[in-house]
Amino acid sequence: MSIQTLPDEAFAIPFASPSYPRGPFRFYDREFVIITYRTDLDALRAVVPEPLEIIDPIVKYEFIRMPDSTGFGDYTETGQVIPVRFNGRDGNYTPAMYLDAAAPIVGGREIWGFPKKLAKPNLRVEGEVLVGTLDCGSIRCVNATMGYKHNILPLDPIRKSLQQPNFLVKVIPHVDGSPRICELVEYYLEDLQLKGAWSGPASLQLFDHVRADVSRLPVLEVLSAVHFVTDVTLGMGKVVHDYMNGAAG
Repeated sequence: MSIQTLPDEAFAIPFASPSYPRGPFRFYDREFVIITYRTDLDALRAVVPEPLEIIDPIVKYEFIRMPDSTGFGDYTETGQVIPVRFNGRDGNYTPAMYLDAAAPIVGGREIWGFPKKLAKPNLRVEGEVLVGTLDCGSIRCVNATMGYKHNILPLDPIRKSLQQPNFLVKVIPHVDGSPRICELVEYYLEDLQLKGAWSGPASLQLFDHVRADVSRLPVLEVLSAVHFVTDVTLGMGKVVHDYMNGAAG
């Protein structure tokens, strides 16, 4: 590939055989289970970067089942999402994510800066209970259970919450190991088609693991749980703060 052609043709690594196609990325029948809980405020302060602001000592633990994703295939993802505020706007910050497929790990990291790690999440129905688990190697890191579709929920509040901005910290090192890119990225979920939403009782257990440290945000009280299914497009991102230059993007 010529010097002139490479910048236009190369969009992923390896440039001659990319790990994922060009976006946009559409997800069909994307299934969420979100358990909201109260945690320790000091623990939150240790993982939420400025200029994001913590609203309350609240965390949303999410399991996402993605059986039909353009470009990324069939996979499952899990992780913690923290309600935050940025420039007066409420949104969500993701400190780490755990999933079981290579393409979305690579694509998520390279494009948006999603903090994805390889692990073994699972979301399934066992009788009358939704069960979510996260294993890292042979070690159990998360047990979550939720009553299956106990109460039908109105869709508008779910849609409104999904339309909030989402924030990530994108870090790319230089070839000498020093940071070359360190940015706060904002993105949105687009073209939502909600197909149903439900609430129910829930439980959540987080266990210590050095690589999947979900327990650093301990569960003090489970507040609510929601289960919903939607089609959605993952929108492209924009830089809203450059930590290297100390300025907005």
